Amino acid sequence: MGPGHPEAPERLRAIQRGLEHARFASLTRMNAPEAHAESLQRVHPQSYLAALERAAPHEGYSALDSDTLMCPQTIEAVWRAAGGAVAAVDEVMSGRADNVFVAVRPPGHHAGAHNPMGFCFVNNVAVAARHALAAHGAERVAIVDFDVHHGNGTQEIFWADDKVLFCSTHQAPFYPGTGGRNETGNHDNIVNAPLLAGSTGDAFGEALADRILPRVRDFAPDLILISAGFDAHERDPLGGLRLRETDFGDATKRLMDIADRRCGGRIVSMLEGGYDVDALSRSVNAHVLALMGVAEDGGV
Repeated sequence: MGPGHPEAPERLRAIQRGLEHARFASLTRMNAPEAHAESLQRVHPQSYLAALERAAPHEGYSALDSDTLMCPQTIEAVWRAAGGAVAAVDEVMSGRADNVFVAVRPPGHHAGAHNPMGFCFVNNVAVAARHALAAHGAERVAIVDFDVHHGNGTQEIFWADDKVLFCSTHQAPFYPGTGGRNETGNHDNIVNAPLLAGSTGDAFGEALADRILPRVRDFAPDLILISAGFDAHERDPLGGLRLRETDFGDATKRLMDIADRRCGGRIVSMLEGGYDVDALSRSVNAHVLALMGVAEDGGV
């Protein structure tokens, strides 16, 4: 998105370096394919997708809003980020993988059905959810978003969809200005747990335990999707929460416990934010170790 922009290629490079450690050697790794039009159009109308393609510059940069920019390679990255979400759902729903972490950029949870926003073009986690419902016969999908910013695009897309439960912890008041407790959806399928700036892992854990995890358990989903933003870390330059990497690992374990009890362990986690690259790498390591069922000290 241009020099100095926080949503930078170094984010994925830092994640890749972290996952080169020997304790991750057993992971199966796949390149993200481009998403098919059918998968994208379950969330975004073709007119919007065509407008994205037209907006892609042949050189330099084009700005879709004040902080969401495109270069000539952006459109392929957008299609592959969504395609990675679809491929991950295929792997998990078919039983070829227990769970998947999808390390792609750009992120997606601010993108609405008709608009880009906040570094996001296509809502990857929404594409994943609709694919699970349409292609794999899932009856219910739960999405848990722990990015420091509220996933307003995801909430908008599923506001009236009783097959999808959307739950979010996020800093508030904060960008994008949505995510109040009173925002509950047409079917009481939206659960927001806003956190004040300066909140630590204790407050985050309480929000999960009190508001989100019980709702996910009661929903009894066939698949749990995670919008895994790591910008709630205390070192992140764009957020004001005080989480540490161990908090993300603990949250992942608690979601895995529900997945084991409700949906055969099926989890797909999509990368969202996280803009201090060292904190991002360490947080992803803790998240993936939890998904692997490996303790931080190497035990199981």
